[in-house]
Amino acid sequence: MTNTAHTIDTALYDAVTDALRAEAKKVLESGTAAAVIGWQAGRRRGSAVPAIVTDPADAEKLIFSPSCVNNLALYLTKAKKEVREKGTLAVVAKGCDMKALAGLMGENQLKRDDIYIIGVACAGVYGPAVQGNAPLDDSTLARKCRECAAELPEGADVSLGTVPRRPALTPHEAAELARLEAMTPAERWAFWKEHFSRCIRCYACRQVCPFCYCEQCLCDRNRPQAVETTPRPAGNMAWHMVRAMHLAGRCAGCAECERACPMDIPLNLLNRKMAKELKELYGHEAGFQAKEKGPLAEYREDDDQSFIK
Repeated sequence: MTNTAHTIDTALYDAVTDALRAEAKKVLESGTAAAVIGWQAGRRRGSAVPAIVTDPADAEKLIFSPSCVNNLALYLTKAKKEVREKGTLAVVAKGCDMKALAGLMGENQLKRDDIYIIGVACAGVYGPAVQGNAPLDDSTLARKCRECAAELPEGADVSLGTVPRRPALTPHEAAELARLEAMTPAERWAFWKEHFSRCIRCYACRQVCPFCYCEQCLCDRNRPQAVETTPRPAGNMAWHMVRAMHLAGRCAGCAECERACPMDIPLNLLNRKMAKELKELYGHEAGFQAKEKGPLAEYREDDDQSFIK
């Protein structure tokens, strides 16, 4: 039975949908953008899928709902050349998506003047395997949304909607992180070893991540081979550790990698742990401001060196 005391008012999404359609039509008709990247209704009732709209008449297809889980910043990367070739793009962005856009701009993968950002207020999205017609409450809300501090995007060209007051929810991810940190090194090693043993090396985590924009991943090369490509324990451990370090200081916390993983590996927990370490060591945190260099790509004389033994 749903606890109605913890149900989130979803009227916000209908209001944002109406405003989004009007804004998309306006930017397409004015020539501000050649295409709008957003979401439209999927085939299953209540579902949503990414959509690229180029005709102002098709702006009516755009929606915003708790099913709009995809981080659309992915479609502005080198990996999606066919989208970027359409010309100036408008992109619909939730708060966590905005962090990814800021990161891509900081890494010179995007120029701010080349994109028009339509920010949308977000009270949360569904967690994995939730049907699109379910109420949005503490049993259906994605774990990342329970402790989200980016409900209102900052730095967008236009912002649509206001977030209603949300009930206090148990921060599951913070509790998981605390449990992980309370383990001994041997227990943590066993924890990750067990999870990574399920990895089938489908690379869904890489394909859905906005920061995996290399046209050829180092881990796909076999001359020389940097990381074993078969789903065996040593190769799996190396793959996930390399990727976690690669994302350290960059990850926007959208948790798309964890959502896309067919083996239910808690990848966002690993990313959050890395983000916490960098905040404590270097005072660095991924945010809405484009930063040229992260702490692992920049040396300062006052950098903490206590890890050197």
